[in-house]
Amino acid sequence: MKPLMTVSALFALICSSSAFAANFKIPMSFEYLALDGTQIETNHFTHKAEITLSGGTHKLAIRYNDVYDDPLSESPNFVKSSPFIITINVDESANYELAPAQKIIDSPAFAKSPKIVISQQNGAAVDYSVQQTDIQESSFIGKLFNGGSKGPDVDTVAAAVTAGKPIPQPLAAQPTAVEAMTAAPVATTAQPSATTQPTQAEQMLQYWWQQADEKTRKEFMSWAIKQL
Repeated sequence: MKPLMTVSALFALICSSSAFAANFKIPMSFEYLALDGTQIETNHFTHKAEITLSGGTHKLAIRYNDVYDDPLSESPNFVKSSPFIITINVDESANYELAPAQKIIDSPAFAKSPKIVISQQNGAAVDYSVQQTDIQESSFIGKLFNGGSKGPDVDTVAAAVTAGKPIPQPLAAQPTAVEAMTAAPVATTAQPSATTQPTQAEQMLQYWWQQADEKTRKEFMSWAIKQL
């Protein structure tokens, strides 16, 4: 009888300990980047809607990531915000949910500075703060045609920020072979950087890349590499 009581007590302990963790939920149009200095693994095919948090203070890096229909181009467009950092004091017996601060969202405008609210399911007040950042990422197509990323990727930076570390500094930009051959001997007018923001053409290339099958992607890569 004694072993049975021990197993029963152990099972009860496991069940009770698993209950001492809060759930934090985000909608489809947001994605996790990092938690307390560690990148949160996600992929392009499955939305990670929920994570568990222990009691205490945590730092989360999240960003707005959505697709919207552009009435001018009549095609889907991608929009991503810079990461925003949430510092939240978690009650391990509570469940939390993030939502946009407004009901109707204009995707491009909202992405410039996402306003969000965090609530508890029981209606209790939530102790949190939100810090906006200007961290930008280089897209795959941008890296392909602009000679590679000039700095750490957005996930690495988000992890550093949530760990309280300084943001990694970008490396000095190096010209591509094409830029070196076509550069004027003396620069007369400063030109805006082509990598500061994704262009409309770049976003469309990303869209068609995601729609293409493996054979088409390989053929495109073969062609693109020859253009470098």
